[in-house]
Amino acid sequence: MPTRAPSNARAARLVEPLLREPVDRFVLSNGLTVLIRPDHSAQVASVQVWIKSGSIHEAPRLGSGVSHYLEHMLFKGTEKRAGRDISAVVQAHGGYINAYTSFDRTVYYIDLPSEHTEVALDVLGDAVFHSQLPAAEVTKERDVILREIDMGLDDPDYRVSQALMETAFREHPYRHPVIGHREVFAALTRDDLVDYYRTRYVPNNAVLVIAGAVDPVALRSVIEKHFGSVPRARLAPVLVPDEPGQLAGRRIDLADDVQVFRAALGYQVPGLAHPDTPALDILSLILGHGDSSILWQTLREKRKLVHHVDASNWNPGSKGLFFLTLIGDPDKGAPALAALHEEIERACARGFTEAQLRKAVRQALVAEINVRRSMSGQASRLGIAEVVVGDLDYPATYLQRLASLTPATLNRVARQYLVPANLSTSTLVPKNGASAASIAARAAAAKSDPDFDAVTLPGGARVLFRENARLPQVHLRVVWQGGPAFEPADRRGATALLSTLLTLDTKKRSSAAVALAIEEVGGSFNDFSGNNSFGFSLEVLPDDLDLALDLFEQAMVYPAFKATTVAREREAQAAEIAEENDDIVTAARRQLREKFFGAHPLAAESAGTVESVARLDVATLKALHRQLVVAGNTVIAVSGDFRRAALLPKLKRILAKLPRGGTPEVDTRFSGPARTGEVLAPMDRQQVVVMEAYTGTGLLDPDFYVGEVTDELFSGMSSNLFERVREEKSLAYFVRSARIIGLQTGMFFFMAGTSTQGYPQVVKEFAAEIKRVAAGRFLDGELERCRTRLKAARRMSMQSNASCAAQAALNALYGLPVNDWRNYDAHIDAVTAADVAHFAKTRFVASQQVRLLAGALKG
Repeated sequence: MPTRAPSNARAARLVEPLLREPVDRFVLSNGLTVLIRPDHSAQVASVQVWIKSGSIHEAPRLGSGVSHYLEHMLFKGTEKRAGRDISAVVQAHGGYINAYTSFDRTVYYIDLPSEHTEVALDVLGDAVFHSQLPAAEVTKERDVILREIDMGLDDPDYRVSQALMETAFREHPYRHPVIGHREVFAALTRDDLVDYYRTRYVPNNAVLVIAGAVDPVALRSVIEKHFGSVPRARLAPVLVPDEPGQLAGRRIDLADDVQVFRAALGYQVPGLAHPDTPALDILSLILGHGDSSILWQTLREKRKLVHHVDASNWNPGSKGLFFLTLIGDPDKGAPALAALHEEIERACARGFTEAQLRKAVRQALVAEINVRRSMSGQASRLGIAEVVVGDLDYPATYLQRLASLTPATLNRVARQYLVPANLSTSTLVPKNGASAASIAARAAAAKSDPDFDAVTLPGGARVLFRENARLPQVHLRVVWQGGPAFEPADRRGATALLSTLLTLDTKKRSSAAVALAIEEVGGSFNDFSGNNSFGFSLEVLPDDLDLALDLFEQAMVYPAFKATTVAREREAQAAEIAEENDDIVTAARRQLREKFFGAHPLAAESAGTVESVARLDVATLKALHRQLVVAGNTVIAVSGDFRRAALLPKLKRILAKLPRGGTPEVDTRFSGPARTGEVLAPMDRQQVVVMEAYTGTGLLDPDFYVGEVTDELFSGMSSNLFERVREEKSLAYFVRSARIIGLQTGMFFFMAGTSTQGYPQVVKEFAAEIKRVAAGRFLDGELERCRTRLKAARRMSMQSNASCAAQAALNALYGLPVNDWRNYDAHIDAVTAADVAHFAKTRFVASQQVRLLAGALKG
């Protein structure tokens, strides 16, 4: 087991006596806690009064900065002294007086020659517990603090730090600035100050700390004289909400009139008293303390990405932050942040060495010694132990924990806390330049959203690879051309049933065993089928990729087609069709397709009809499998956290087992609607569904994207068609357009759910809208809004490995550029108003229309 180096052992032995030096602790009858640390090494004393109240204790004035305001006011005069006399008497005795406010305390202190210790006790006892808070001074000091707040808001370092605190802390009052929010502070009154002063500045909420060349015994009576007469008071507890554990990374990006890039980062860590605090302190020293630290050497010296970088561990309460700060040139902000994350991840993965630990522990021990060089430092350490930690022996405990650290402890702590889910980040960049967020977003997009690379194997199968480690998952998808065009005319729905069966029984596993295998690892195994293609997909964690490949191979190459399973799934598919036909809109759409396409394969939905599915048998399915599941008709897309070099040989082995062959040739030519005019489909329903169909575009049609924009133009709650039919005239509950899309052709149709009385008017509105668009009479911004909605919807739909793999695989299958989905925005932006008008004028021709009326029709 690793041990500390002898040099650190010697340093620890030097510190240990300092921790054992006597501290006289007692409590006055009024509740004031007193700590006296005699040290005659110098004839100096530090006298400090610690009020156990800071900005986190200001409820119901949280965020006002009343603690800080009061700190300013306590030297403005008492019954005994005018404000100017307080500092004058201290200075007259060679002393220095000051104060500070923090989140959890407000401290008033005087450092002076030890022979004048009683002067310090007199002045502090008077100022802290007997201030008058003169009204005129309250007003004057408010203006002073407002200027101080403005100075902070003008300070870039303050702004980026405060932004981090507000981002990292959602519940804990650490999120509020100690000085207060400007508007909240400005609303404070003298009454607020007095109320806070009387309730929080009581002896039973205070600690008096004295360190220096003093006699503890002699001081007791002096302390009693200047502090003992202050009465104990009722002290209501202040509820300080704890900060919940952070579950995901957070970030805020600011831009202002600055010249350099600044970033503040904080990992959520436990509080000061937690056993892991010494390890976190040491990690901060190793990573970012001094010119030889890891981050300084890598980011500044070697890679020249920053001008300054440091790390520290700040955790005074129950939660804290492992801080990192960066300053650099604006154009290097994103690379600097990326490099910072890389170095931390690399350090955590590689682990920390005994040499690094030895160096950092020694630095910590030296710092512990150095803080005790002054009486003020000694008094501060006592105050922190008593007020912040609540245990005077904490420094000794801390030293013991420090001395027991090993590289294994550092590695555990680093991997536990320095993780992305614990991280909050704030950045500040010049407002006229590209923001760090945009730069980082572009860099991250390039890294986390790469293109697919295509490999064609000897048999003709194509494999598309997209290594994307953003999430620990792998998505595999196989697609084949298929659908109604490849099925016997009387057996539509065969491809849909085939895709289902491929995910069930194989020669190696039963359907139950397949389900158990994938569900045991939390994966998914799904089939799909449509008008033009079919296939299945598997999604697993990277560690389960070999299982996925086994399931993949068995499904594709060795399906069992058990008669009992075929019968069961055939019945289920037919039942689903029947169920869907109970919906008037679905039933109407199916009838419309039949009337419009006639003998064309697109007349049938991919699931087929109840009658056609009933004819499916094992022989039909096996024949379709032999016809379509061949190497030249196979495209596989893999996206996620995998290594191409390792995966490609495995896929080659599997795909070599597929029979040779290409996509079968089928005739999908379409010369126009099989019939035109109006079709009536009476149904026992309360409403009437109106549908009007015209020849649309296929995926490979040059006007496909014009059809996209046109469809969007007539759809949605913001469309003019919706506004007129639904909002203005209340003729229909729903109204929009939709499409049936094949490869070479399609059907574009309008539909509305209306009433027996309303459908004639709806038909007129369809005609009016078509006429308006065909004439090019677009509303202001109408087409631009359509483009915006389409592009946004596409972006939102392409967020997962699954969606990207599906799009790339289908592109390859249909002969389109594999990564053409990247060009969707450009395709949509290229559609002009003239294109849409021409589309409507040439395609939405009344003589080529099929209208279907379904539902509650008259006579």
